[in-house]
Amino acid sequence: MNVAEMLAAARSAGRRYLCEDEVKEILQRVGVPVTPCFLARSEEEAVARAIEVGYPVVLKVRSPLIAHKSDSGGVALNLANGYQVRRAYRQIMDRVKGVDPEAAVTVQPMASPGREVIVGFTVDRQFGPVLMCGLGGVFAEVLGDVSFRLVPVEPDMARDMVRSLRGYRLLAGYRGVPPADEGALVDILVKVSGLAAAFPQIQEMDLNPVVVYERGALVLDARAVLAD
Repeated sequence: MNVAEMLAAARSAGRRYLCEDEVKEILQRVGVPVTPCFLARSEEEAVARAIEVGYPVVLKVRSPLIAHKSDSGGVALNLANGYQVRRAYRQIMDRVKGVDPEAAVTVQPMASPGREVIVGFTVDRQFGPVLMCGLGGVFAEVLGDVSFRLVPVEPDMARDMVRSLRGYRLLAGYRGVPPADEGALVDILVKVSGLAAAFPQIQEMDLNPVVVYERGALVLDARAVLAD
């Protein structure tokens, strides 16, 4: 199933939100690096998936009815063994069963820390798709350190987006901290811009966080909203 078929299937099912694993599959198809998502519908399956992935792991609720997983108590981080996975699975299911009794979880590897950024786009009624990039954590929420460009965005424009951030020094390196891989972030921005241009069926896409390492970058979480 290609990207257009995936979007059409979700729309025909009456859905507006794509689940994280679906968004990550779309991203992978265009070459954006993501943490893998393995679906589990029982405690036993969650433990089996965790063994396949390798500890520590993350469990996240998987439901088209739950757009904000953390707000619903649907995320458990840094699980180190089968006992913790089983307990986290039960806790997540208890918290979300009132919203979606058919919810499942995804099991994912616990990624190494790095410098966090946010990447996404939204479709403006007047200007069309607009690409966004910002520093993650408090820098986005408190300082509003984000930049925007109209799609399509070429590599030079994407690099300018990154360097226009007030906190760019955190990416460029400071006080003995080596620079993050700016080129990897630029590549993600260009590819997400291409998605926005190619698929007007997607109203919004939010990749948060994207962790940028000294070499490479990785999308840890993702969500998307389909157009009306």
